[in-house]
Amino acid sequence: MATIAKRNQEATQEELSLVRSYLLLTFIHKVFERDCRAIGKSGLFKMPQLYMELVSIGAKKTAVMLQEVKRELDSQNVVITTVRQNQHGVEAGYKCRGIAGEMQIEWPNFRREMTLRMRAYLGLAGEFSIQAREERSGHMAVSI
Repeated sequence: MATIAKRNQEATQEELSLVRSYLLLTFIHKVFERDCRAIGKSGLFKMPQLYMELVSIGAKKTAVMLQEVKRELDSQNVVITTVRQNQHGVEAGYKCRGIAGEMQIEWPNFRREMTLRMRAYLGLAGEFSIQAREERSGHMAVSI
């Protein structure tokens, strides 16, 4: 069960896709910002500014995309009312033209899609994927 959405008759697939994108972009942006700060403070890199620049580019791309998604949500009269995370995944409460709904994305699917999107935003989409190795070694910690 990838995504659970308690749908009402009013929410279209496009609107639910916008809610999903909002959740993913919000988390991705925060991860990029946190990682950029961590790289700068770690003292482990010979040239941290290069890595910070790369991650910063990803953060800027997600910020622009998040603003576009917010504009589109607004134009479609969809409001995100709550964002929560628990041991099962990420949940969003939303109102679509005034009617309440809820979406839940379970952690394995959320992490997988985050990784794919982050790779694309960093220009790594066509490169050798390390995702299989990451899935065997453990889960990425995600928190906002």
